[in-house]
Amino acid sequence: MPKAIYETIYKDLKQKIETNVFAYQELLPSENTLIQTYSCSRNTLRRAVGCLVTDGYVQTIQGKGVRNIYQPAAQTAFTIGEIESFQESALRNGHQPLTKVLLFTEFALNESQARSTGFPVGTDIYYIQRLHYLDEKPLILNHNYFLKEAVPGLTKEIAENSIYQYLEQTLHMTIVNSKRIMTVEKMTQIDEKYLNMNAEDYNCMAVVSSQTYNSGGVMFEYTQSRHRPDYFRFYDNAVRSFRGSHRQG
Repeated sequence: MPKAIYETIYKDLKQKIETNVFAYQELLPSENTLIQTYSCSRNTLRRAVGCLVTDGYVQTIQGKGVRNIYQPAAQTAFTIGEIESFQESALRNGHQPLTKVLLFTEFALNESQARSTGFPVGTDIYYIQRLHYLDEKPLILNHNYFLKEAVPGLTKEIAENSIYQYLEQTLHMTIVNSKRIMTVEKMTQIDEKYLNMNAEDYNCMAVVSSQTYNSGGVMFEYTQSRHRPDYFRFYDNAVRSFRGSHRQG
């Protein structure tokens, strides 16, 4: 499925903001200029700009235009925000990624596993343990559960590169939504072993559990990502609802 025009414009503007083509606090080119640059409709451009607003890259200023408010996060942390592959996240954060597959297997989920993941009992899944390195340092241990019927042909070799690239470019899947829960949990022996953590220095992990859906509304993935707490940062951008702005605070 071809990507919408607004998404292409959004990604190009985002890249120019991140690389300082449009400097921090400067106004982007006018709406008419951007419409001519991208040969698009006004509604298409506004949709792209709306995505930048939601992601915290720009702010619309009435009567003035669109201002760049993006500031890069400290690069000592691995920042997650959007739905993206590990490689995409690593490169966006200025790191060199490497993935090692520790386990690749297939089985049907039992009752306990079904409760944990959200898949029905008896669902056939690929279960993958992957260790993610940033700049040659092991920082993230992933436990991936992929719906087998939704990701046919998945292999260990694909898992060592980018599963999302395989889903989108080979299987032409459209990934739409991911529900995430972030918790702090006790470190396990597996965490300590693979992430080279000293139990005397760390006794907890930053854990992100996610259920991800495709354009058909099918949950095709459940993943638990276990992060070293000293290299973890979660990024979000909150926009205050207009309905609350008229109340007395």
